[in-house]
Amino acid sequence: MTAENAGAETDATMTIREMCDAFGVTPRTLRFYEAKELIFPIREGQKRLFTRRDRARLKLILRGKRFGFSLEQIRQLLDLYDADDQQQTQIQRAHELAQTRLAEMEQQRAELDDAISELREQLAWGEQMLASTNRTAAE
Repeated sequence: MTAENAGAETDATMTIREMCDAFGVTPRTLRFYEAKELIFPIREGQKRLFTRRDRARLKLILRGKRFGFSLEQIRQLLDLYDADDQQQTQIQRAHELAQTRLAEMEQQRAELDDAISELREQLAWGEQMLASTNRTAAE
């Protein structure tokens, strides 16, 4: 089972092991997100049972982390799901955060491209210096 079809499961609950297998996370990760009140598994003694809602929330958490959103930003977006406006507010806020994050990522990429270019130039210079030093030593 993959994270993509884990959210499409029936309303049956999943154990922590099933969640780990479905989403490629560790039990520690799930306990961390539970402690941060991002997911809310049903507790039966020591056993945790994750609902369809928990699976959907975990899918969004993992996607948000992949895109570089902070846990606080992810929490705010998840909390907006319960706003009584057919998720209009949640979608609008997610769109705004995504636009900002995309601009940041594009800026980081531009800076990285510049650094790569400069490093290539330095490597080429170094290779020329080594080649001239080797020619001088051979003569």
